[in-house]
Amino acid sequence: MSLNLSNIRSLCMLRLSAIGDVCHAVAMVQAIQRQYPDLPITWVIGKVEYQLLKHLPGIEFVIFDKTKGWRSYSELRKALKGRHFDVLLHMQVALRATIASLMISAKVRIGFDKARAKEGQFLVTNCQIAPQHQPHVLDGFMGFAQKLGVTDLTPRWHIPVPLADTEFARSHISDKSKSVIICPAASKAERNWLPERYAAIADYVATKGFRVLLCGGPAAHEQQLATEIMAASQTEITNLVGQTSLTQMLALLKQASLVIAPDTGPAHMAVTQGTPVIGLYAHSNPGRTGPYLYRDYVASVYDDVINQQHPSGNIPWGTRAKGGDLMAQISLQQVETCIEQIVEQYQLN
Repeated sequence: MSLNLSNIRSLCMLRLSAIGDVCHAVAMVQAIQRQYPDLPITWVIGKVEYQLLKHLPGIEFVIFDKTKGWRSYSELRKALKGRHFDVLLHMQVALRATIASLMISAKVRIGFDKARAKEGQFLVTNCQIAPQHQPHVLDGFMGFAQKLGVTDLTPRWHIPVPLADTEFARSHISDKSKSVIICPAASKAERNWLPERYAAIADYVATKGFRVLLCGGPAAHEQQLATEIMAASQTEITNLVGQTSLTQMLALLKQASLVIAPDTGPAHMAVTQGTPVIGLYAHSNPGRTGPYLYRDYVASVYDDVINQQHPSGNIPWGTRAKGGDLMAQISLQQVETCIEQIVEQYQLN
């Protein structure tokens, strides 16, 4: 279907999850807003992700609560009853999103190109973005803005937080202090680095004059990992795991000098705040999901592992490596080298 940009009067985005991905999507939607400042935009988003982005200017949010099972679809249909959009940006390749898209009425339904439109997405779209060769997730999203005629695709972020959350962050990290935030836990335990190595890195940065804080969500496994790091470290660490809202965490990440994290939401949240990130990668390809602005500072064994598991080299872009102990292959020296590079590059001495 051809796309007549002059006739677009309403736009709906569908990107439900996860935290890192919606951070990438913010850069895309704000690129659209810069070129089309008067275009009404509705974003269908997950309940948790909404808590991070609910203060975005110029966006109407419609919450999709996946915890309600099949009821979530009927509630989405009810919330959008009588609404019709000129364009839908279907930005999530997942069966849940494919079904959710059926609740959204739109004339032009833009999805990924044929090679990436999986989980039935190609069945519910009638227009595709241009194919891309081995893109980062954020660049993949920018393909949707490009399809709408956006010419400035440089990623920029403006995610407002309440003043109280900024003051909360400053109460823990003053504007002039040197601090490292470690966000140690990914959504799956196999993507976590070893607690004793996190502890060793905490000790290492402490010798360079940095305060160390731990951040993360309230899940039991995240709190357990934080406890193990604290027990193994010789450094005084401020443990804020499970003690912040998402916007409070965002404010903390902005105040930090440096963030260290595996492939998890807070790593990408830190990118939106312009805080240097050291990503720890073994299972996922940092070229596809690494901290976008700081991919030069990734401590990764992904290439070695994926070459061992697929010696032919003939694998799709973004193929995940498999194994429960892959993160143990990331050495302390790799992370220390990244720290030294960032300290020098960003003059954090």
